[in-house]
Amino acid sequence: MKIACIGGGPASLYFSLLAKKSHPDWDVTVYEQNPDNVTWGFGVVFSDETMENFKDADYETYKAITDSFVHWDDIDVFHKGQKITSSGHGFAGMQRLKLLQILEARAKELGVTMVHDVIVDSLDDHQDADLIVAGDGIASFIRDQHVDEFGSDVVMRPNKFTWLGSTKAFDTFTFYFNKNDDGLFRAHCYQYLPGQSTFIIETTEDTWRKAGLDKATEEDTVAYCSKVFEKELGDDHLITNNSVWRTFPRVKNAKYYHKNIVLLGDALHTAHFSIGSGTKLAMEDAVALHEAMEENPGDLSKALPAFQEKREPDVDSLQRAAQVSMEWFENVERYHEVMEPMQFSYALLTRSLRINHENLGLRDKDLLDQVDNWIADKAAEQSGVAREKETPPPIFTPFKLRDMVLENRIAVSPMCMYSAEDGLIGDWHLVHLGSRAMGGAGLIMSESTAISRDGRITPGCAGMYNDDHVPAWSRVVDYVHQNSGAKIGMQLSHAGRKASTKLQWEGGEQAPLTDGEGAWPIMAASAMPYSANNPTPKEMTRDDMDQVRDDFVAAARRAEQAGFDMIELHCAHGYLLNTFISPKTNTRSDKYGGSMENRLKYPLEVFKAMRAVWPAEKPMSVRVSANDWIEDGITPIDTVEIAKAFKAAGCDILDVSSGQVVSEEQPEYGRLFQLPFSDLVRMEADMPTMTVGNIQSYADANSIIASGRGDICVIARMHLFDPYWTRHAANELGYDMEMPNQYKSVQEYTPRWT
Repeated sequence: MKIACIGGGPASLYFSLLAKKSHPDWDVTVYEQNPDNVTWGFGVVFSDETMENFKDADYETYKAITDSFVHWDDIDVFHKGQKITSSGHGFAGMQRLKLLQILEARAKELGVTMVHDVIVDSLDDHQDADLIVAGDGIASFIRDQHVDEFGSDVVMRPNKFTWLGSTKAFDTFTFYFNKNDDGLFRAHCYQYLPGQSTFIIETTEDTWRKAGLDKATEEDTVAYCSKVFEKELGDDHLITNNSVWRTFPRVKNAKYYHKNIVLLGDALHTAHFSIGSGTKLAMEDAVALHEAMEENPGDLSKALPAFQEKREPDVDSLQRAAQVSMEWFENVERYHEVMEPMQFSYALLTRSLRINHENLGLRDKDLLDQVDNWIADKAAEQSGVAREKETPPPIFTPFKLRDMVLENRIAVSPMCMYSAEDGLIGDWHLVHLGSRAMGGAGLIMSESTAISRDGRITPGCAGMYNDDHVPAWSRVVDYVHQNSGAKIGMQLSHAGRKASTKLQWEGGEQAPLTDGEGAWPIMAASAMPYSANNPTPKEMTRDDMDQVRDDFVAAARRAEQAGFDMIELHCAHGYLLNTFISPKTNTRSDKYGGSMENRLKYPLEVFKAMRAVWPAEKPMSVRVSANDWIEDGITPIDTVEIAKAFKAAGCDILDVSSGQVVSEEQPEYGRLFQLPFSDLVRMEADMPTMTVGNIQSYADANSIIASGRGDICVIARMHLFDPYWTRHAANELGYDMEMPNQYKSVQEYTPRWT
């Protein structure tokens, strides 16, 4: 086989040596534009666990690389004049040039042909190659020539950064956050050779321009940045190496190969420098491609798809982590002023979600104990509840909204049961909600409860639209209050254009009822059907709006009669009030359409009318969809303005969800994928938040509370699977949670078997 590797970075070099090692008779050539022993940049970073993955691929390379490492275990965060140190992380740095020299020397030893100082800008001279490896970096011309075939997606991120070196010998991975009259500068620093370090400086474009760095030479940059970090540098200085100011390109590709061309490394994907995984990704690409070719000998038509199938899940996972890490650093101004050093440092350490509360404790228990104590002190201050003698995990700290005090930060999410008759609930709801209250959650939310018969999603949906509903709900509320420490809230809604559909297990929201099945008329902000399967709703008149507002008010009064501790107004998920807010569902030409201010008028009118009749000492929340997941829809930034408007109207906490607004949405799912929206609202709108989004582990929930990304974790599926999720969390975390008298014997029971 004849293989041409375009670009002499870690991906091409590592793949070439692996291929040649397995097949000495193959013709493998690497083409690199830089002269021999020349590269840009300073150091690269690996975690200890990463290098273990390369030991089996080629031990000689592994040994040469690890012998060149500078090791450290600690991360230092400097914030507002304080240093917070976290231990146990296990990193290693090395000179980028040294890495390339090791890879190239090993490749040559195995018989790979190296061609330096050549610019390849066309593949015309490589038509005879059986395989072309596009390892030509972020600005890959090969990828750019086949954008459609690869499904390339390159997004230039907003921040500016420059890659500098320093003579300062860092003995930790160090983060500085220094502010001057121009703005905030962050520095990512680590040693890669004794006495030589990487010193990456990052800032927003506004700060960069205000500082005049948009016109700066490399010398100007060094002079300015040396002043910003004068105290930290001391007698040491900054070094340049093609240290121009750049914006980071986030690179993704839907397809990893085209015909006989395969993308590797930065040409295929990028991971922000804040997680230091670009080189790791590139070398892992090389291993995966080599393995796929070995498993499908002589057949690229099978090997290249196998490479993508093997590699894509890991790449997607790491890129998601890199994305949230990158966004944290892009928006660090959001946290810098309002957070204290302990929480700021914890948020930084857990920013990518790869390190959570439990994992950090395994690395550095002393730091975790400090974090837990800090959170407990702040919770006592916020709630007025005296601290327990033993420091509780973050999710078991109290939280206060008006006069309502939650004993912990876990909430049972509103989950439709489709088990009511004409809105009237029965024993199912008593057992369903009662068991989850006994399961230890601090807040129980009712399912989406209709404020009118026509406001139901399905014939089985719960309601609060006639007086018979009040005693049925009172039975549930009384049970929760009498048999648990939980508080209980009611979510009130009108389904709008999603109304009059079949039960979930009969087809759900895109399976409308027929007239013969008891269908009822539907309405929305505008006459736009939810999907091609759904009927077109009536556009609401002012009379309709008055009636619906009054129905919400009447439902709020009934919720008070039933004894609920809190109510929530549903303005999300494509239901009636949400259709006013989203520009994708509101095309009105009157004062309730057009601008965001106009689109919010009616939902705010409803909220204010409810707030006026709801007791002043009891809190109200609003659920919103923070992202419509479609072009020209509501964005997370829009949601900050929505939050501020509801806060001004008396909303106490925002329940931050996303999507389900339009049927053609394109959500980007992933672990805790909705958490950044809660984080944004909490910081930018200065408003407490309830956060949702497939929260499954106790450690993740603790991380959310400790890092300030949310105030209450709203958990749905895990509570369906395990009504006692919160009690099991307490047991797992060693927290002594109060048990009902009937269950206390379990605390004294010691099994006689193992």
